[in-house]
Amino acid sequence: MEGLANVPKPFNADDYLARAKRVVASAAEEGLDGVLVTPGPDLVWLTGYQPTAITERLTVLVLARGQEPTLLVPALERPDAEAAEGAKGLAVKDWADATDPYAAAADLLRPDGAYGVSDSAWALHLLGLQARLPGSRYRSLTECLPMMRAVKDAEELERLAAAGAAADAAYGEIVTRRFAGRRETEVAADLAALLREFGHEQVDFTVVGSGPNGANPHHEAGDRVIHVGDAVVLDFGGLKYGYGSDTTRTVCVGEPTDEIRKVHEIVRLAQQAGVDAVRPGASCQDVDRAARAVIGEAGYGEAFIHRTGHGIGVTTHEPPYMVEGEERPLIPGMCFSVEPGIYLAGRFGVRIEDIVTVTEDGVRRLNNTDHGLRVVE
Repeated sequence: MEGLANVPKPFNADDYLARAKRVVASAAEEGLDGVLVTPGPDLVWLTGYQPTAITERLTVLVLARGQEPTLLVPALERPDAEAAEGAKGLAVKDWADATDPYAAAADLLRPDGAYGVSDSAWALHLLGLQARLPGSRYRSLTECLPMMRAVKDAEELERLAAAGAAADAAYGEIVTRRFAGRRETEVAADLAALLREFGHEQVDFTVVGSGPNGANPHHEAGDRVIHVGDAVVLDFGGLKYGYGSDTTRTVCVGEPTDEIRKVHEIVRLAQQAGVDAVRPGASCQDVDRAARAVIGEAGYGEAFIHRTGHGIGVTTHEPPYMVEGEERPLIPGMCFSVEPGIYLAGRFGVRIEDIVTVTEDGVRRLNNTDHGLRVVE
């Protein structure tokens, strides 16, 4: 199964350090003294370190102008932190239980400094720092550095392409299995097993929305029995080599009605229009507008109830977002979903989703399964 893609080489300490330097430079451009990174996707991206258990004990990576990158960890977790590849380019310091972790962190910060903070930071820790350094100021990274992880390098793109190919392989297999007479949860379990079979180390979601449940974009697979004639929305993904997959196709159990065929074709054309709008220099909202225009002109505008896309990387949802009002330009290396949908309450829904990446001269799809309406048993 691993033949879908060659196993990429691991990121090394120099890769992580280069990311840290870019973050410090970006923070300076935003008028910040530095960035504080707590456990979560930002810390994984910058160091490769993910604590075994995220607890009330403070762990923070301090990246600041003019000082050595420093990872502050609880003493009992220091061995694991030092074993992370990215820690080889950092100073690692610890604090012991029964001591004040915020005093240890304050020694690494300016008393009146302005810092970006990971969205995953606990309020407990941020309030502790503010109490220690009342003159300090903090902003969320989504607010001040939303594109920190948005532009992927060649090695990251390799991982995203492998994750996309694995998700495609899972779809190619699931459509050969029986749907009619089975519960949504059974099909979802099959999808999860297939994602793992094709190399995913983590399964994040397996949406199986049959019949009226397909009109709920984030429907959790339930006990509903799938019937002949149902349209079924399949939206699934997770992490392979640490990077995300996320794809959606809508199938029909048995012969589709004319209405299901019509709505599916509108969504297919909308998805194609959204992909065609992707090019360097276009704005994020241009992608949303292109897909939304097709659905609106067909008379289903009010049934398209979410943004057209979201970024993807070490998490399956991250900036940039393809939504009206987001004027940020597309840059080669950005990766995101294009996933318009039509949702007819109480009846059925249709969504088609691919992950794409912006190239120097246009766009590349990272999902390549057929976009046509697949009939399953």
